[in-house]
Amino acid sequence: MKITKQGHACLIFEEQGKKLVLDPGAYSEPQVGLTDVVAVVITHAHDDHCFEAQLDRLLATNPDLMIFGPPQVCTRLANYNTTAVYHGDHYPVGPFTVEFMGDLHAQIHHSIPVIENRAVLINDRVFYPGDSFTLPDREVELLAVPTSAPWLKIGEVMDFVAAIKHKKSIATHNALLSDFGHALNNGRVKQLTEAQGGEFTYLLNGESIEI
Repeated sequence: MKITKQGHACLIFEEQGKKLVLDPGAYSEPQVGLTDVVAVVITHAHDDHCFEAQLDRLLATNPDLMIFGPPQVCTRLANYNTTAVYHGDHYPVGPFTVEFMGDLHAQIHHSIPVIENRAVLINDRVFYPGDSFTLPDREVELLAVPTSAPWLKIGEVMDFVAAIKHKKSIATHNALLSDFGHALNNGRVKQLTEAQGGEFTYLLNGESIEI
């Protein structure tokens, strides 16, 4: 399976000639002309993960794609054909399987309402928590780690990485970081992954990893 970073929290998965797009939000690269997309997974309703203009671009070349997200995403996307997902749901889509875990977004501040969030496990191999520290219930091959956000601090990220048995990790959710910030936070994730005997990879926009 090939995984390509498309800015901030957007990842594109390719398997057997088909694609799955994860969190194509407003901070991500415009998804223009992408073909063979069977599904879009949206972890929650914030603009940096869920953005109508991105969906319109994807639907222009993939009119039959499926859109998965929590009920609040489906409410926001009422004019689109969506499937609401809950903790424990499991869907086959082309060569992909998507399993959803967790319930809520991490708290940003007590004055800001906490919204729904679903972590996702793709093909039983790649885990991404969305905007949360939801833990998978099993070992994973690749862990996509949020490294910058208003809702996290690096110590929490380190605890999250240390708590999950994994073989590889990549940094994501990181559009807000400078080069210095990338170096600092990536170094912490790398440290914890290597402590388990694993390997960390920092993907720039457009770069890929294969597992």
